[in-house]
Amino acid sequence: MRISFPVLAMLQLLAFNLYAQQNLSSTELRKFPVADKIVAVIGDNIILQSDIQAQIDQLQRESSRPLPPDASCAILEQMIAQKALVIQAQRDSLPVSDDDVEGQLENQIRGFINMYGSQKKLEEVAGMSIYQIREKFREPIRERILADEERKKIVDAVKITPTEVQEYFNRIPKDSLKFFPSEVQVGQIVIYPKASPEVEQYVLQQLQNFKKQITSGQQDFVTLMNLYSQDPGSRQNNGIFTISRTDKNIDPNFLAAAFRLQDGEISDPVKSKFGYHLIQMVHRQGDNAEVRDLLMIPPVTSTDMRAAMKKLDSVRADIIAGKITFGEAAVKYSDDPTAKLYAGMITSPDGSTYVTVDQLDPGIVLTLDSLKPGDISLPAEFTDPYGKKAVRIIYLKSRTQPHQENLRDDYNKIQQEALQEKQYEALDKWFREKMPTFYIWVDPDYQHCKNVEQWAEASQQANHYQPGE
Repeated sequence: MRISFPVLAMLQLLAFNLYAQQNLSSTELRKFPVADKIVAVIGDNIILQSDIQAQIDQLQRESSRPLPPDASCAILEQMIAQKALVIQAQRDSLPVSDDDVEGQLENQIRGFINMYGSQKKLEEVAGMSIYQIREKFREPIRERILADEERKKIVDAVKITPTEVQEYFNRIPKDSLKFFPSEVQVGQIVIYPKASPEVEQYVLQQLQNFKKQITSGQQDFVTLMNLYSQDPGSRQNNGIFTISRTDKNIDPNFLAAAFRLQDGEISDPVKSKFGYHLIQMVHRQGDNAEVRDLLMIPPVTSTDMRAAMKKLDSVRADIIAGKITFGEAAVKYSDDPTAKLYAGMITSPDGSTYVTVDQLDPGIVLTLDSLKPGDISLPAEFTDPYGKKAVRIIYLKSRTQPHQENLRDDYNKIQQEALQEKQYEALDKWFREKMPTFYIWVDPDYQHCKNVEQWAEASQQANHYQPGE
């Protein structure tokens, strides 16, 4: 089996992943009206039985396997650890801005609105208004950020040497070495051909005519949207989707136009990076709104496509000649919105530039068959997920063969694992040293939990009090 990290450190990893990734669950939003009691106290903070039950319910919904018998112990441990980090962050005066708190709060609420389909449905499930939801979760989110800042302060100081990486790898049992499928590092430079002014004007006139038909009562928005919209999401949820004024992923022109509308109102044609829109405001409340979108993408001609192909061919020639690197060219020329973040490289969901072929669009996979590492493909046409025609070149930076884990091919991954183990050990040490400095009381029903029991005993000895005082 693979080498095990310290138990407490693993618990802390679980805790931070849960707090970093979880959305507000319906259980958290609406506590069950059951008998409750305090099961732990750390500093001035209490932890309730219902808090633990809410986490158990959430984990059961998210996991297809039964939870381990000691799940409640692990959850209580992570909650106490979270509170300890918050208290220490406050002692250390770590800064947390109101903007950070509000940003994360809005992101979570927006995700929840999308999950339930509308703000109204969310309020029904929660049994409270959107204002009350914000008030309820603002402080927990502030605590989460504080805890994460304290954790980063602990682990960011941890460094690892090549010798330590070698020693870590040597400790891995041979039968626990991973088998890696083939992975590639691949990038793309994308250009969206510009439609001619005449074509754009034709689309604008169509949308203006649609608006007249709707406002005159000849047609309704949903019918025209279903017939003509080129937005793939228009066929879902009756075309309604939720937007937030603070969402940086939505085109700013679209956002600005939408939030100028009153309920039921329809915009004039709006140009975004995707095309031209008619926006219908369904319901607006504060910084959130439900809208419909009729998107039309001006078609590009063969002449437009040839111009884009010629431009990309020139960019490719400059890269091959060494006049510019692929990354520099991607940042300068690519119309892909992620190009500036990753210098044109395609990333996996965890942010790695190493991806397996099943994570790539089939058109890229086909192109890779004819490329060797370092090669750049000729420009080729393709259609993006929004139905827009574009041209791209593909760069194959590297390709690994299927293999068993080894230091030569997988040094960076092994180094990251070794660093994480060392960081977990640093966290484990931090908790052993810091827990005695906090007041900790635990209900007898939870004193069998190993780390909880150790922390409570250390606190009692350091602070000279007995259980029940």
